[in-house]
Amino acid sequence: MATPHRDTVLRRTFAALPPRPDSPEDRGFAETWWGNAWVDALEQGALDVKRLVRGRGYADQGHVDAITVTPGQVLAYVRGSRPRPYRVQVRLRTLEDADWEQFLDAAADRPGHIAALLDKELPQSLADCGVPLLPGPRDLAPQCSCPDSGHPCKHAAALCYQTARLLDADPFVLLLLRGRGEKGLLDALSRRSAARAARAAQEGAPRSLPGVRAADALAPRRLPPLPSPLPVPPHPEQPPVYPAAPGGPDPFALDQLATDAAARAHALLATGRDPVGELTLWQDAVRLAAARPGSGLTATTRSLYATLAAATDRTPADLARAVAAWRQGGPEGLAVLEEPWDPPAGRFDRARPLLLAADLPAFRPWRNRLTHPGGHVQLRLGRDGLWYAYESEPGQDDWWPRGTPDLDPVGALTGLGTPDDL
Repeated sequence: MATPHRDTVLRRTFAALPPRPDSPEDRGFAETWWGNAWVDALEQGALDVKRLVRGRGYADQGHVDAITVTPGQVLAYVRGSRPRPYRVQVRLRTLEDADWEQFLDAAADRPGHIAALLDKELPQSLADCGVPLLPGPRDLAPQCSCPDSGHPCKHAAALCYQTARLLDADPFVLLLLRGRGEKGLLDALSRRSAARAARAAQEGAPRSLPGVRAADALAPRRLPPLPSPLPVPPHPEQPPVYPAAPGGPDPFALDQLATDAAARAHALLATGRDPVGELTLWQDAVRLAAARPGSGLTATTRSLYATLAAATDRTPADLARAVAAWRQGGPEGLAVLEEPWDPPAGRFDRARPLLLAADLPAFRPWRNRLTHPGGHVQLRLGRDGLWYAYESEPGQDDWWPRGTPDLDPVGALTGLGTPDDL
């Protein structure tokens, strides 16, 4: 059983967890909402509360040995009152391919979902995407080699409680139980992100300029005046794909340097100033990460996010949120994310009547922020006079930039839903 060296992408073995310190009886066994959802499925489907209490005691005392997780099954040996431990397994139905496609689409839909998964968090909105990730009261099917026919017996209950601790530390354990390993899921999300970025680049590609034959251009003739300079392109182009060669430079490093040089050259051409000269280390790290297309889930961009986050003493999730703010409004968007301030009377005071006139509820003011009474939508006034929209899970202080800034607070909420949704 305890053979971590035999682990594969679809088999993970975890060493026996240590005993838990004493805790109040009314405190939940798990630390996360998804861990407690697992415990709720166990306890609501149990037929005997006394067996649950004994099983929880076994888990608290560390009676569960190494746990092996594979698609559809958790397996471990549990020490009971006899010298020989019992072999316990808990089965859970794996998801169909169509369910996984729906889950991957929902995860790739928001960069916040991806960043949370990389930080070993499971957003509740992702778990509520219509795919039955978490088990229900009758979904856990325990089996034990002991003579007790209870559902579950105390040994199976102990294994279920310890599994909740594994889920607390890594929600990918739950995804593996449902049939997919961490590497396969991240690779699938990377492909989705790359495909979306490629489609966006193709749809936004500029049309080619008309050409002139070389023979006509070199023929002796009186040339007309030179045409006016072309307008500044709307955005810098993407560099070519650099091949990897033994002993040669890192193709990703070349790509990153070329992308950054193109962005800086475009800004210098359009504004006459280098946008990097006055940035702080953190702002420059966010700028570099934001220059990468997509949501940062390819292997190379995951490495970039991790490197930049470590260099600035932040987490990849902090960087992903800051990148979203930067893409929303550049340095001013990042300042709106991180720096609350006290605006003077005027534009801020006129915002609430405008929202009420648009059939929206009374937003709660705090400094430069107006928060929906439902706690899921927020408007922030930037020092540039624009309103920036933010969204969060209801009841949680986890705000992510959404939409496009606007001088009108009602206009900034465009795309976040109808007035009835807000």
